Order: sequence, then structure tokens, then C-alpha cells
Amino acid sequence: MWKIENGQLIHTTDQSREAFRTNISQSLLEQLAELAAEHRTHINYLLEEGLMNLLEQGTIVYDKKSRPKDRVQYKTTYDKELLESVKVFAKANRLNANDVIEHSVNYIDFDNVKNRNFRYRIE
Repeated sequence: MWKIENGQLIHTTDQSREAFRTNISQSLLEQLAELAAEHRTHINYLLEEGLMNLLEQGTIVYDKKSRPKDRVQYKTTYDKELLESVKVFAKANRLNANDVIEHSVNYIDFDNVKNRNFRYRIE
């Protein structure tokens, strides 16, 4: 992101974001990549929107036996507070964070997803 300091634009890292590595279904990532391109956004913005909506709902029904077998390592950044909430939610429901992240795809509201240019915002 960019900040205005002393009348000049300065490129800076967004301190409210945290890198997180997890394992997610490869086929799900491919679907998310297509949706991200279609909606002019990034995969992690789609995941964040789904996670926020899932956490807002407050409940999850997840069958551990239905976990995908095609999981691959996926690393991206998330909002720090959201990621911490996901970890607490996962632990409270006896799930892994990647289970919650994968399930959150069902809760994406495409009307509220951040645009891909969000990362270039000026604050």
C-alpha cells in the first residue's frame, strides 16, 4: 500500500496482514483462481470474504471424513485479526484452520469482495 508522508507517496508494507501457510485442495484453488479472475480480485480476498461470513454465522458443520485428498501447500497473507479469529474458531470446533478455510468458500459474497487494486490503495 501507499502512504502520504510529508506530501510524498511512500510505498510501505501493510502491517495489518500476516503471512500464513496451509494446505488447501488443488482443485478448489483452481476454481478460486478462475473466480478471482472473473471478479477482478485475488484468491486471498475471496477467502477472506468467505471466512468473515462464516465466522459471522458462528457455526460450522464439517465432516472430517470428506477432507479432499488433493491438498497442496498454499501460502498467502490474511488480515491478522481475521486469521486469529479463524484459529480460535477452528480450535473451538475441533478442526484445523485449513478445514475452516476450505469450507469458507461456500460463504463468499462476491458483491463485497475487495478489488485486486486494493493492495495499491493510498492511506
